[in-house]
Amino acid sequence: MNDGGKNATSLGYFTLLGFSKWPHLEVVLFVVILIFYLMTLIGNLFIIILSYLDSHLHTPMYFFLSNLSLLDLCYTTSSIPQLLVNLRGPDKTISYAGCMIQLYFFLALGSTECVLLVVMSYDRYAAVCRPLHYTVLMYPRFCSLLAVVSWISGFTASALHSLFTFWIPLCGHNQVDHFSCEIPALLRLSCVDIHANQLTLMVMTAIFVLIPLILILTSYGAIARAVLRMQSATGLQKVFGTCGAHLMVVALFFIPVMCIYLQPSSENSHDQDKFIALFYTVVIPSFNPVIYTLRNKDIRGAVRRQIGLEWKM
Repeated sequence: MNDGGKNATSLGYFTLLGFSKWPHLEVVLFVVILIFYLMTLIGNLFIIILSYLDSHLHTPMYFFLSNLSLLDLCYTTSSIPQLLVNLRGPDKTISYAGCMIQLYFFLALGSTECVLLVVMSYDRYAAVCRPLHYTVLMYPRFCSLLAVVSWISGFTASALHSLFTFWIPLCGHNQVDHFSCEIPALLRLSCVDIHANQLTLMVMTAIFVLIPLILILTSYGAIARAVLRMQSATGLQKVFGTCGAHLMVVALFFIPVMCIYLQPSSENSHDQDKFIALFYTVVIPSFNPVIYTLRNKDIRGAVRRQIGLEWKM
């Protein structure tokens, strides 16, 4: 597609190239992505609704898990419906305003999830290392405050970063070599010096990826020391059951993000980045409900209670 040197600002739209290099894969990708997207919707809605309905799940752990499920729903929905539309036919465009909105929410929700995973690790630290003070430390109002801070920090940082990205002139063609409006792909369209933007991206990555990851690992270092001192097999099993699921989610979320935002950019890495981004945008949000509900006695008990209530009614 040649637009005579016009840029996205003058044309009013971007072309998301996505996976157009592999047209024979587009139908397969459409089906696979649609299945994972439906799994994400069903699984995360299941956790949100069950945590709301069952009073036994009105605890800090499931309050934060409901927030994580809501985040995953919104995070996936910020880009996947557009990708599904683009995979269906030759028209792969998105409006300039739509691209800005998509970038904003994609960044905001991703940043919020980084902070929320830190909050969840602190909750596990308090439950394992400070069990006698747990109810004092994690009282409802404080939990709500932690959740609000997570959301506000992510959305505020995204507003600043998105504006800074769209301030730079995007010269030349309007073709974005990605399936969504991501910062690295947009910066490649610029015809001016982008060192300031790259530095900003590195600082944001440090604040919302590296620092949260260090805090999470610090929390789990303290949990590991507490676990080694435990004598009760039941206590050990419970700790591994709740902390193991969270650790798996942390690994699945942070490793792909670091692969994209912390590795040196090269022409050969662009296609690889797209598939990694597809993994953490589509696959991981669908896995999280499975990870948290698999072998989870609280969830199984809540399901049985809700089914029992339905039968009684």
